[in-house]
Amino acid sequence: MAVDSAISSPLGPPACEKDAKALRFIEEMTRNADSVQERVLSDILTQNSQTEYLRRFKLNRATDRDSFKSKLPVIAYEDLQPEIQRIANGDRSAILSAHPISEFLTSSGTSAGERKLMPTIKEELDRRQLLYSLLMPVMNLYVPGLDKGKGLYFLFVKSETRTPGGLLARPVLTSYYKSEHFKTRPYDPYNVYTSPNEAILCPDSFQSMYTQMLCGLQDRHQVLRVGAVFASGLLRAIRFLQLNWRQLSQDIETGTLNQKVTDPSLRECMGKILKPDPELARFVRHECSKESWEGIITRIWPNTKYLDVIVTGAMAQYIPTLDYYSGGLPKACTMYASSECYFGLNLNPMCKPSEVSYTIMPNMAYFEFLPHDPNSAGFTRDSPPKLVDLVDVEIGKEYELVITTYAGLCRYRVGDILRVTGFHNSAPQFHFVRRKNVLLSIDSDKTDEAELQKAVENASRLLREFNTSVVEYTSYADTKTIPGHYVIYWELLVKDAANSPTDDVLKQCCLAMEESMNSVYRQGRVADNSIGPLEIRVVKNGTFEELMDYAISRGASINQYKVPRCVNFTPIMELLDSRVVSTHFSPALPHWTPERRR
Repeated sequence: MAVDSAISSPLGPPACEKDAKALRFIEEMTRNADSVQERVLSDILTQNSQTEYLRRFKLNRATDRDSFKSKLPVIAYEDLQPEIQRIANGDRSAILSAHPISEFLTSSGTSAGERKLMPTIKEELDRRQLLYSLLMPVMNLYVPGLDKGKGLYFLFVKSETRTPGGLLARPVLTSYYKSEHFKTRPYDPYNVYTSPNEAILCPDSFQSMYTQMLCGLQDRHQVLRVGAVFASGLLRAIRFLQLNWRQLSQDIETGTLNQKVTDPSLRECMGKILKPDPELARFVRHECSKESWEGIITRIWPNTKYLDVIVTGAMAQYIPTLDYYSGGLPKACTMYASSECYFGLNLNPMCKPSEVSYTIMPNMAYFEFLPHDPNSAGFTRDSPPKLVDLVDVEIGKEYELVITTYAGLCRYRVGDILRVTGFHNSAPQFHFVRRKNVLLSIDSDKTDEAELQKAVENASRLLREFNTSVVEYTSYADTKTIPGHYVIYWELLVKDAANSPTDDVLKQCCLAMEESMNSVYRQGRVADNSIGPLEIRVVKNGTFEELMDYAISRGASINQYKVPRCVNFTPIMELLDSRVVSTHFSPALPHWTPERRR
């Protein structure tokens, strides 16, 4: 029930006093965005004034913007790698941050094929928790009654490792789920999950998914929203149900747990939850045995009001499939965050996916924006870029995000390209355009053109003994399969038809490409089951010339035409697929371990 209008918010009438406080905080931060940013920068520079990094640039305890911008360079991960490696190896001196580095958060972006290590400090957890605490007060403005049921969220921890110096290195969400902030969170009727902590925290992905699905089925009438972090994760859950509904129905009917679930704490927890329910088991069998799975989410969870998943950026490719399985339910993108920093939230979470804009919360870090010009040759230390402050960005323009954090990242290029869509008070709102330089992405993997080129080169070595070479290639991320997978189109020059490469050889080429991919891709294949086997489609000779002819017919310059290394335009896909002479899939999993390659 909405609280008294006397404490109403400009965003709308809050659902309760706790929500009113959160909405007032959003208003206060966004109304005073510039002064908040000034204070944040001053706090960061004061806190870290004696770090090796700030002393190196002779900031001399200055905390004003002009000194900061004139003395500190704009940097990328590779610029910080020596300092990060020292911290990883055990150097505990104040290199980047005055506060001790508590752990490393592993980014889905990679450097030299390995996940980037982002240093963090304990107090950053409080900042992340603060942003999380603002999400439901905003959602309650748009969807009433969420305190009357539960959320079925498929949440997972990923593998973690330790650096040579003993610091944990793990993804940001794994860090959060394992924190006391999450594990001992106070009861909130607006934020009740069907999944117990034991299921979320189980490191085995099968056992975790199985028990989360089982709990979701048991609570099917109480479920008001269904979600995962990424759209791809929710589709994997649907695929899991397709593959395992018979065993899940058996467990529901008998009230006993599948013997494949071996985790002791999880078995003990489920023993208290699971009760025989033959009627529910019959219902699940009836729905899941139907030939069509269209609308399966609302058939099984009929009270679902929306899907809570990220469908911006590369995840937009999953929208048609989500619509099919959910009957077109609204898709809420609630927040914008990364391993480096949590940035902001969507103040209109029930908008169409194409209209999603995130409002940057100015208390999270110090934000600057590098005007993005795709045709620019870039910049050098001798010709530094002119960065724009948070409140000075212009509607309609695109920028690359640059951050300065409490944990010690200074003027760090995140790599996200954002377009300004408007303002909430004085805080800008951004549409996420894309990750810079990313060619292929299925889940959290990000493969760029250089990585794909290297993978093709490594795989094509297997063709040498057949006097065969790769003439041209392109690729696309096929998300019609669950999980999605990379498709690589090859045009081959076979110099001796009697000795052309066999299906087995081309399968080994698929595997060789996978072995060449970065660690995030290989983890998705091996540990997370979030990416399917890579596929090579061999096309007829002359196909890529036809591709060029098509591009020129649509206005491309013959002098400037380059083969696109990734395609997603339907007529081009249809042209390529009509010329396929053979298809080959990777026959095995690539090598992957949680440990970083030395």
